[in-house]
Amino acid sequence: MVEQLGVELDLEVEMDKLQDEDVELLCQSKAEEFHLIGYEHVTAAEVWECVSEKYKKSGEPAVHEVVNDILSLKVTKFMNYMTMSAYRGSPFS
Repeated sequence: MVEQLGVELDLEVEMDKLQDEDVELLCQSKAEEFHLIGYEHVTAAEVWECVSEKYKKSGEPAVHEVVNDILSLKVTKFMNYMTMSAYRGSPFS
């Protein structure tokens, strides 16, 4: 039982790492999409900050929700987030 639990925990850790890498790649892809339409200075970290802003109140969402939020992020929403961050005094990357 203990070995089985250890294997399950290892699998869970591996899945978390895989999901983190996938989310990072999605954010990078979205940043590159913004580069193509003229927003050259957007980074993957800024995309993640924008998307994860709403998770601060609601907690950690399911993976499919995170993926949907990243892929459906529009440049107007991103720029609104960056503008509000500037007004709040949050430093840009």
